[in-house]
Amino acid sequence: MVTWHRPHPSGTLLLIYVQPGASLSEWVGEHDGRLKLKIKAQPKDGEANTELIHFLSDFLGIPKRKIFLIKGESSRQKTILVELPLVEILSKIKD
Repeated sequence: MVTWHRPHPSGTLLLIYVQPGASLSEWVGEHDGRLKLKIKAQPKDGEANTELIHFLSDFLGIPKRKIFLIKGESSRQKTILVELPLVEILSKIKD
C-alpha cells in the first residue's frame, strides 16, 4: 500500500524524505513510506526547503505558489501540499 500521499481539499499532500547536500536534486525512490528526494542545497537558512519547492515546481510544471511546506521546516521528513490532483502527480513521477 502506498503511504506517501494523502488527499486534501486543495489537492494532494505528499510525505517526503529529503536528503540535503546532494550533487543534484532528483527523485531517489521511497524511504520509510515517504518519497525520497536528494536536494542539492544545504540545510541552512531554509535553503534546502527553498530548493525543494523549486524542484517540485519544475518537476510538476506548476507555479511555486501552488506548493506549500505544511510540516517539517527543520526536519528531513516533510509534508508538502501540492495544489494538483494525485493522478497528475503520479503521471509525472512515473514518466
